[in-house]
Amino acid sequence: MGRWAIAGALAALALTGQAARGQDTSPAPPAPELPVTEPAPAAPAPAEGAPAPAGLATLPETLPETLAGAAGTWDLSLAGGNRRCVLTLATDTGPSGRVVRFPAGCRRALPLMAGITGWLFPGEGIRLVDRNARPLLAFSRNPDGMSLGATAESGERYNLVPLQIAAMRPPDPAAGAGSPAPAASAEAAAPAPPPEGPAPGLYALDRATQKDVCRIELAASAGTEREAAPVRLQPDCRDSGITVFDPVSWRFANGHLTLKARRGHAVNLVATGDGRWRRDPEIGVAFVLRKVEP
Repeated sequence: MGRWAIAGALAALALTGQAARGQDTSPAPPAPELPVTEPAPAAPAPAEGAPAPAGLATLPETLPETLAGAAGTWDLSLAGGNRRCVLTLATDTGPSGRVVRFPAGCRRALPLMAGITGWLFPGEGIRLVDRNARPLLAFSRNPDGMSLGATAESGERYNLVPLQIAAMRPPDPAAGAGSPAPAASAEAAAPAPPPEGPAPGLYALDRATQKDVCRIELAASAGTEREAAPVRLQPDCRDSGITVFDPVSWRFANGHLTLKARRGHAVNLVATGDGRWRRDPEIGVAFVLRKVEP
């Protein structure tokens, strides 16, 4: 019986070895196939003549198309430079068409202004003319639709922009691109509050290196802050230009302090801090209003 038990055990071991070799030589199961991701279809290009997206829509036409709309305050600048002049196109009739008013410093900033005595609006654009009503600058609409352009006989190019347009800033098309910012970043990017208006009281006028050459008193407004309030030029003013300008009223709106002269033209100023205000745009000899104690 011992011999037959040992033989049976050896036979069982032999069969087990063959089964193990059979498992080793069997083919491995095939690897699972990965799904193939199809590329997303490209966005169709907008058809020619289709309206632009809302964020890229063109700005509305804001240039005047009538004589009444053309009257007002404009910013005249020399293309490619920093020289500019703020002028007022009045509806009053003068010897050379309608009356144009501007500070004396404009003749230094833009010598062409020395020959301009009036303005006309024939319908297709504004013309700044000399005493013989001959156009020195005949403006027409620029391609941007936000300004007028004219070329002088000297070849210099000038741009004319209404002040309310000059203060505008077109929106940045990339401002809304990208992922949304977190709430903390949104608070940090919130626009700063508009500057406060000037406090009524006494102000000194500084011109270039001269200090306290004139003083003016801004009276408090009797109505809303946007209504004009009186201005009183103090005695002993040592600046003949300010004496001729003769400011009679002031108002504050949209971050600008506007001083209006007795003859109708105006000067705009912006706050620089610590009760100071400077001319904007800076043309001719710069001056600064500074709050002082009586």
